[in-house]
Amino acid sequence: MAAAAGRLLPEGRAGLAAFLLGASVAALPLLLSAPAALLAGPGLQGRVALALHVAGINALLLLLYRPPLYQIAVRACFLGFACGCGLLLGFARSSWEHFGWYMCSLSLFHFSEYLVTAINNPRSLSLDSFLINHSFEYNLAALSSWIEFTVEKIIYPEMKQITWLSTVGLLMVIFGECLRKAAMLTAGSNFNHIVQNEKSDTHTLVTSGVYGWFRHPSYVGWFYWSIGTQVLLCNPLCFVGYTLASWRFFRERIEEEEITLIHFFGEEYLKYKKKVPSGLPFIEGVKVEL
Repeated sequence: MAAAAGRLLPEGRAGLAAFLLGASVAALPLLLSAPAALLAGPGLQGRVALALHVAGINALLLLLYRPPLYQIAVRACFLGFACGCGLLLGFARSSWEHFGWYMCSLSLFHFSEYLVTAINNPRSLSLDSFLINHSFEYNLAALSSWIEFTVEKIIYPEMKQITWLSTVGLLMVIFGECLRKAAMLTAGSNFNHIVQNEKSDTHTLVTSGVYGWFRHPSYVGWFYWSIGTQVLLCNPLCFVGYTLASWRFFRERIEEEEITLIHFFGEEYLKYKKKVPSGLPFIEGVKVEL
């Protein structure tokens, strides 16, 4: 990580520093000489500590950075803060334990999207690289999962304490996250969050590493990460909804992307497509008559 940080642009370094500052909220129980459950419980002391922590870090960021670096830092800090709070909930042994691990998974996913882009393809780096504002549908899906978890927790709390099922979900999340980031790192500057319509001089067809397993490993990773979050939360309704919506999204995205790749690489990509599966169930990609 130190070597990578040394290669980072100021935007990347600011994001990494701010994320770590935000995540430092996980150290509050040590500073207060109190258990992690203090911040997850109904007591006032934990809430005040959280508010003061956020205010203090934001003041520090305002002193350290000016726009546009502050805009990057404040987003990264928010994600770090969510990750730190997730750790507190995850270790609090409360009924919100599994939601805490979900918070860690969600915040790490979005921050790592930005950080890996900063390392791999800094020319395409922007605030959108956090994918926080991915789409209205994405935000609605996240909100729906939070609502389902809360409502079901109130009505049937035992449903949210199926530890073995949440563990399976966490493993799916870890697998999906690692696969996606491996795909991004393997692709290097060829990876972009936006499907490219024009081939650049440096654009090459990547077929090694995880691309030797699947044609679209980043989408495979994101798919299993997505549905894994709902297994982690023990959300049956959102699990079905996420599976159907994600499958449909990636089917359309893969077809769109493969049309472009065939245009870019022609016969080279067609041979690769014939040899390597897409990686997603019942998705073959664009159909081409050879």
